[in-house]
Amino acid sequence: MNTEQLFDQSLARVLARQRDGRAFFEAFYDAFVAASPEVARKFRHTDMERQQSMLRKSFYHLLSFYASSNADYYLDRVAISHNRMHYGIRPQLYDLWLETLIATLWRFDARCDDATELAWRLVMAPGIVYMKFHYDRTGIVGLNSGSVSGDA
Repeated sequence: MNTEQLFDQSLARVLARQRDGRAFFEAFYDAFVAASPEVARKFRHTDMERQQSMLRKSFYHLLSFYASSNADYYLDRVAISHNRMHYGIRPQLYDLWLETLIATLWRFDARCDDATELAWRLVMAPGIVYMKFHYDRTGIVGLNSGSVSGDA
């Protein structure tokens, strides 16, 4: 079975399941905020229901980036808004984000195994690299032209 099939089947399973009355993205955010005092501070005054909605949207844009190798306008804006000069989401927090996502995956997907985990990591990796890359940039670095487009 290929990466996309493993990922898609697992995603369908986790989205169809609740644990302790929580859906997948809710449980992920609970775990992510609890994983680090820095993350907890970043989300201290955040409307978590709205944030979870934004996570779902961003998650699907990360999937699109994996499939197309091209960032869309939304992912570009998220990358810049999370950089050093705006929200200041340090690159290490993306690693914690991924590890928390994987831990949540194991809690929600009863059929999760090493191959499934690897599929999730492979699908998420390009978007995470893209986000981390833009931490110290003031504009979007285009993959096709190699140039930096206007400041955000």
